[in-house]
Amino acid sequence: MERKRILVVRPDELGPSEHKAWRHLRAESGAPENPFLDPVFTTAVGQVSPGARVAVLQDDGTPVGFFPYEKGPLGQGRAIGLGVSDSQGVVLRPGIRLDPRTLLAACALSSWEFDNLEAGQDLFVPHAVEELADPVIDLDEGYGHYVDGLRARSPGFLKQILVKERRLARQVGEVRFVYDARDPEALRALMRWKSAQYRRTGRRDRFAQQWITGLVDLLAHGDDPECRGLLSVLYADGRPVAAHFGLRSATVLSWWFPAYDRDHGRYSPGLVLQLRMLEAAAADGIRMVDLGTGPARYKDSLKTRELPVYEGAVVRAGPGGAAYRLGREPARAARRFVRGHPRLADAARRALTQLGRLRDH
Repeated sequence: MERKRILVVRPDELGPSEHKAWRHLRAESGAPENPFLDPVFTTAVGQVSPGARVAVLQDDGTPVGFFPYEKGPLGQGRAIGLGVSDSQGVVLRPGIRLDPRTLLAACALSSWEFDNLEAGQDLFVPHAVEELADPVIDLDEGYGHYVDGLRARSPGFLKQILVKERRLARQVGEVRFVYDARDPEALRALMRWKSAQYRRTGRRDRFAQQWITGLVDLLAHGDDPECRGLLSVLYADGRPVAAHFGLRSATVLSWWFPAYDRDHGRYSPGLVLQLRMLEAAAADGIRMVDLGTGPARYKDSLKTRELPVYEGAVVRAGPGGAAYRLGREPARAARRFVRGHPRLADAARRALTQLGRLRDH
């Protein structure tokens, strides 16, 4: 007799066989190998978040699905690593039919919130309240092919970056790029630059949150080729002037934490770093760079296309679900309204920047 059940475990209770099954199911789905939906990322979050769990869907004892999540007060759940995760969802064997509220009930969740649900997540997409654009860079035909396209789309943009790189070398000192740097000092510099940027723009400083710095540190020391941190650094005269810490799988690199030294801002070291990194990534087997949601002019210049991602929540009836709606939906609706009106969005960004300046004084 066929038996189906759902087991809930901590991420560190998954062994090598479960990791292998997770990755096999992920490959069967045909989705990109996004590192945020790899078991290594979930396990790392589990080491810094006590509420991290994984629901393992079994059919006659064989895993047919994995649902990573974090559980908070009143059973309110959220995507694993919400706030820093750029790809979210459930890993299921193709053809599996499941009611999302049944899944939440098995996990003792009153709600499950997501803000970067990947396309193709049929279980949860009907509960999305907004579709967002996720710009990506395709490198599957090589860096040369990408640069030819970039030159055709934005000839002035590419030329300007190359001019600034030569100027940086001439006026500051020898420019050196390291694609996979094991440089703790450079990582700390990146965190300082990024924290200052968050404060300057009036946004919450992610690196002031212990769980995020702990997560980055864990992933920086990882060595699993299917999911590990990648620190890339641009040096000038022997000192870091720009750096990026991302998460990579065998074929996908997530553009995660980029930052640069503002003292060298006139040379656009962040863009110089990104071009160098794209070249090295293509040579290293990366087929797609995921730039993540959020407006930025450089993303518009560098992207080759956009993928849809979704924001929303599955909410069950009951006190926990009601508490979620009261606590989260008004703020979410306000953000959607502002994003849908460009003038308001620009005004909001200016206000946040002004607030950041006031905080620094």
